[in-house]
Amino acid sequence: MKRFIHLTCPALGLILSLILLCCPASARNEKYVNLFLGTQGDHGQMAPGAAVPFGMISVCPDSNPRQHGGYDFAIPEISGVSVNRMSGVGCGGGGGNLSILPSSAGKPLSIVKESEKAFPGYYGTAFSNGASGRFTATKDVAVEAFTFAKDDRNLLVDFRSAFVRRSLDGDFKVADGHTVRGWITCGTVCGRGVYKYFYTLRSSKPFHLKEAGKGKAILSFDAPSTEIRIALSSVSPDCADASLEQIATKRFRTLVREARKTWREKLDKIRVRGGDKEQRILFYTSLYRIFLSPMDVTSPDGRYLATDGKIYRTEPGRRHYNGWSMWDTYRTKFPMLFLLEPEVSRDICESLADLYATGKNNWATLSESAPTVRTEHTGIALLDAWNKGIRDFDFGRAWDGMVKEASEDLPRRSLDNLMETSTDLWAMGRIASILGKDSLSRAYMEEAELMFSEVWPEFFMKVTPLFKQMKDNGMYQGTLWQYRWASPQFLDKMIEWCGREKLCAELETFFEDHNFNQGNEPDMHTPFLFNLLGRPDLTGRIVSQLLTRDDMVHVYGGNAEYPEPFVGRAFRNAPDGYAPEMDEDDGAMSAWYMFAQMGFYPVVAGTENYAAFSPLFDRIKIRTGGHTVTIKTRGKRSYRDGDAPVRLLVNGAEIPDFILSHEIFRTGGSIIFEY
Repeated sequence: MKRFIHLTCPALGLILSLILLCCPASARNEKYVNLFLGTQGDHGQMAPGAAVPFGMISVCPDSNPRQHGGYDFAIPEISGVSVNRMSGVGCGGGGGNLSILPSSAGKPLSIVKESEKAFPGYYGTAFSNGASGRFTATKDVAVEAFTFAKDDRNLLVDFRSAFVRRSLDGDFKVADGHTVRGWITCGTVCGRGVYKYFYTLRSSKPFHLKEAGKGKAILSFDAPSTEIRIALSSVSPDCADASLEQIATKRFRTLVREARKTWREKLDKIRVRGGDKEQRILFYTSLYRIFLSPMDVTSPDGRYLATDGKIYRTEPGRRHYNGWSMWDTYRTKFPMLFLLEPEVSRDICESLADLYATGKNNWATLSESAPTVRTEHTGIALLDAWNKGIRDFDFGRAWDGMVKEASEDLPRRSLDNLMETSTDLWAMGRIASILGKDSLSRAYMEEAELMFSEVWPEFFMKVTPLFKQMKDNGMYQGTLWQYRWASPQFLDKMIEWCGREKLCAELETFFEDHNFNQGNEPDMHTPFLFNLLGRPDLTGRIVSQLLTRDDMVHVYGGNAEYPEPFVGRAFRNAPDGYAPEMDEDDGAMSAWYMFAQMGFYPVVAGTENYAAFSPLFDRIKIRTGGHTVTIKTRGKRSYRDGDAPVRLLVNGAEIPDFILSHEIFRTGGSIIFEY
């Protein structure tokens, strides 16, 4: 009876399938993940695609017209269902390959919104023509189960679909009545590089293929339903075939369960108590999103494509990653991954070091193994990992490439360039010291300090009305006010030139006059600078306002001032739940939000310290590297009113400056905030 209903009424069949899929014995933290958060318009630029942690696949419909991640919650009409995308990265997005439309009629097709369902590892919907689709994924295989409309048992496949069509090329050939093989190359995010995939498409039911021009084909079926599995490989067609063989005996339901189990293990790394339901949804949805990249591009036999266009093999037991967006994620997302995933992070760091050895651009190269955005500040991320105890990667192998980047590629054209480059050079000095290159260490540190000392006093020390201008100011996505704080590693020099109290008062003014841009990343660390100025109470007060108050005034969008200020919280549990023009930036904003809720923040990336302040939750348990850290509050009255803790205890010892060392996360123990 279930099969009869499923085949004759796709929407009802989809609902019945979901009842069985959505009711495990214990949903635990995954019940707080809302995959539709931030998927509407220019409010996060995310998509609810079916994926697994660090996977190459994220399969879901692409809206017509689409937003950056392909999907737009507010637009039911679709162009098809594609297999990959990056999360919240701006420009035109990245991915959108191998799009399938469950129709051959060429007429507009839409999602039936009331049937739509998504949870970690799964997306499903009915379509306006009576068809339906259920989707899940493995690391490198998209699994797509279609039930056809009664009079249209066809799939229109665009073998050359892509969000970025720069350098687009490809080909496909029918291997047999169940299989199509091919390859595709296309531009990465912002059209600044190229990636290539070999793919194998295999159907559970036989099809007849009719080419439809421009890289498209219609697959026609006699059966009322079919399951399509599409494997991707950046190495070879044989590797795509091997990925399919690995799951050949597993049914759709089994693959969904396995994907959910993998997500559950990630989401249960942190348990929180306290806060309201929306705050927990925001927290666990953010936790989910930091695991969407980088992408494990390792083939089943351990090979990978490097940026020099050559194929290499990993050491036994290790993995290779690609799909980078380092420009902002080095500040928050990677520190969060280093905290939660020290074992995985060693391979992530080895993959980053590999960039320097095989060819690295500030943006993507012409030989990527996955959609990629930018790789600036990679050295800072590696330094951050090292100082947090992740050392099983080859810094020495990366060194020559780092030296080349420092001398030839670090930009020095504008004020924002100089502020960021001084930070990169500061990191180079510290890395050189780690490698025992003491003279080079001194040289890089002196260059970094000289650059900062020449720029900051002249252009950033005296606040003028020009500090508020964002658009057409010669800097990238920021004001003078916002870039004033861009090098927190040199805060001691700012204090020397201005005085601690004056600098603290000016930072207060920065927030009081609504100069903080929560919708972009250049000043994302500024609420936490108060800790370094001796005022953790002000950090706690401002963070609590940003997280809880609906009357917060936001003057700036992603690239310019808003025509009218946006008033509200920048993070809400809604499809348009991010502030206007705010991209999630591949986990950068998600990790920011998590740190802000948990009461500690890596204010100077590349060091082992965190600014500590009042957590939103009453109790937090973090599992990392075989250890458990428990964060508790004692006597907290009102988080919303910025109730400030008076003591911070780490394993019973008082930390008077509220600067938390990463050592507690390497060894385990307790952190207590007393009010």
